Amino acid sequence: MSSDQNRLTASGNPNAVRNPQANRLISLDAYRGFIMVMLAANGFGIARLAQLPEDAPIWQVLDYDIWQVIGFNFEHPEWVSQFNLVGVSFWDLIQPAFMFMVGVAMPYSYARRQSLGHSGIRQFGHAVWRAVVLVLMGVFLQSQRTDHTNWIFVNVLSQIGLGYLVLYLLAPRKAVVQGIAFAAILIGYWMYFESYTPPADYDYAAVKATEGTVFHDGFASWSKNANAGFQFDQWFLHLFPLATGESTVNGGGYLTLNFIPSIATMLLGAFCGQVLRSERKPWDKFWILMMGGASCMLLGLVAGWFACPIVKRIWTPSWVLFSGAWVVWMLAGFYLVLDLWGRWVTPLRWLAFPLVVVGMNSIVLYMMGQLIRPWTTRMCLTHFGSYLEMAFGPTLLADDMYGRIAEPTLAFLVFWLIVYWLYRHKIFVRV
Repeated sequence: MSSDQNRLTASGNPNAVRNPQANRLISLDAYRGFIMVMLAANGFGIARLAQLPEDAPIWQVLDYDIWQVIGFNFEHPEWVSQFNLVGVSFWDLIQPAFMFMVGVAMPYSYARRQSLGHSGIRQFGHAVWRAVVLVLMGVFLQSQRTDHTNWIFVNVLSQIGLGYLVLYLLAPRKAVVQGIAFAAILIGYWMYFESYTPPADYDYAAVKATEGTVFHDGFASWSKNANAGFQFDQWFLHLFPLATGESTVNGGGYLTLNFIPSIATMLLGAFCGQVLRSERKPWDKFWILMMGGASCMLLGLVAGWFACPIVKRIWTPSWVLFSGAWVVWMLAGFYLVLDLWGRWVTPLRWLAFPLVVVGMNSIVLYMMGQLIRPWTTRMCLTHFGSYLEMAFGPTLLADDMYGRIAEPTLAFLVFWLIVYWLYRHKIFVRV
């Protein structure tokens, strides 16, 4: 735990959120907080609400067709992430945004530790410690419903940890070095996948690959559980203890090696963090972010047409660029509203305050959402359910009405009050 007065005061005054000496931007903590709100609240149950049958009572009040569109954006597509040229599910962007913000924070973290006089060895040691802890936290979360340690590394925390040290080592390098590393990661990973093509008699059903996840043309090397990354996991995961009869086939097609192209996603965040920390004029920073996102989108679409499909589940190089455009534009949007317009429109910063509170203790909120959301929901319903129904009517908590949204919202409100208490007492949990 640490108390960092250079980041936020605990006064609750949104005008005090930015400290010129620390060159801190409210948009960074608000963006991080927004991502964590979505994760901790499990998308506020919107996907589950949309799954209610068409004859459910809720659709007498809400428009079924509209909520099917909304619900689609709170689920992961089966395989290909892109639709209608630049369309994407919002839920597919949550993990890239999470990892992107790790990269954005890196230049700030590196500069802060240098200003505190930390030696290079001390900083490197801290980076190693953080990487190890993140990997193990991810493994811990993957083992919640097993009777043994589930050595699998596809959780976002493990993925960040596996790539974190590389990001740290590249953070202080010149932009040209970082750019070369970015390109090398994407090209090298593409070459690695292209080196393996599944045989004609490959048993896709045995590896949980359905027709919609299998490519039969030039993209065959990027099919679900029939690719080079999957072959790596069949060797690598068997190096760890497995329960009798346990399979190493991931039903979602996720891969340990996803962390390699994810480094490029974090590097993209580091590029943006360096732009925001620079001495450029604020509006120049905004337009650089917008143009950078447009460049990523163009490159991602070209790569998706000619090199490899845009698939989030295996973090294809084209996905790095395609999703990179969206998360950069999201950052630009937060920066525009909160740090540019927010200078003159104070209420905008008031609106950001609940997100900033979350962003200051994002790891706490994430862990609560992953570990105790079901229990918290049950406690809320046990102790406050009847009062809520008295206040808002019996349909509030009914499963075929508003219950699927109300329950995760209640749990999230409890989590937010906890992180707000930590914020008021200047307790900021860091790894």
